[in-house]
Amino acid sequence: MIPHFKGNLPFISPDQMMKVERIMTEDYGISMIQIMENAGRNLAALARDKFIGNVPKGKKVIVIAGPGGNGGGAMVAARMLKNWGADVSILLTDPKGKFRQETVFQFSICQKMKIPIVESIGKADLIIDGIKGFSFQGNPTKNEAKVINMVNSSNIAVLAFDSPSGLDLSTGRPGEPTIKADATMALAIPKFGLFRQKASAHIGELFLADISTPPEIYKSLKIDVGNIANVFAENPVVKINKVIVFS
Repeated sequence: MIPHFKGNLPFISPDQMMKVERIMTEDYGISMIQIMENAGRNLAALARDKFIGNVPKGKKVIVIAGPGGNGGGAMVAARMLKNWGADVSILLTDPKGKFRQETVFQFSICQKMKIPIVESIGKADLIIDGIKGFSFQGNPTKNEAKVINMVNSSNIAVLAFDSPSGLDLSTGRPGEPTIKADATMALAIPKFGLFRQKASAHIGELFLADISTPPEIYKSLKIDVGNIANVFAENPVVKINKVIVFS
C-alpha cells in the first residue's frame, strides 16, 4: 500500500535539480549509477504495487528507454521487474551508440539478463515511459515522437518516469507529441512544470520517490524545502496531491 502524503510540498525548477544532482555526484560522491538504482528500484515497486496487483509473475511490461539518465533508470526497473517474475521487454528510442555512459552500463546488464529488445508495442499490462527526463525542452525527436504516438494509441496503462516524455518541466508546456500517462513518478522534489494547468492532462496520478538526496544539499543552494526528509519516513514512494498552482 503506497501512502498518501497530504502535507505541503515544495517544488523546484529543472535547473535547480541539475545543480542538486551535480553536488550529489561531485561533492558527496553519490554516483549517477547509485541515483539510477535508487530511482529505478522505486519505479519498479510502484509499477508492481499500482499497476500489476502486487503479482508480477506472468505480467507483461514494456519498458521504453531513451539514451539518457531516464532510460538508464527505466532499465533498472526492467531488471527488477524481471527478477520478480514479470515478462519484461525493452523498446529503445535510440541506438546504443547514443547512450550516456551510465545508461550503457545498465543496458549491458539487461543484455546479460537476456531481456528482449523489441521494436513495436504489442499486448501488455503496462508501459513504463523512460524516454525523456526533467531537463527536456522543445519537441521530441522524430524517433521519439514515433514511439510516443505508439504509446498514446496503445490503450495500455502508462507509468511515466520523472516526467511524461515530451513535457517541459520548466514551463509545463507539452511538446508535440507528449506522453499521456496514467501515473507519473517524480523524483526527489516535484518540478515546477508538473503544477501547470497545461501539463495536467498528461500526468495522471502523481507520485514522488526518494533518491536519497542529502537535505543539506538543498540548504547549500538556499532552496527552502521544509521538512522534505519527513516525506519518505514511512515509504520511499508516496502519492502526492496533483494540484494546479499555475495557470
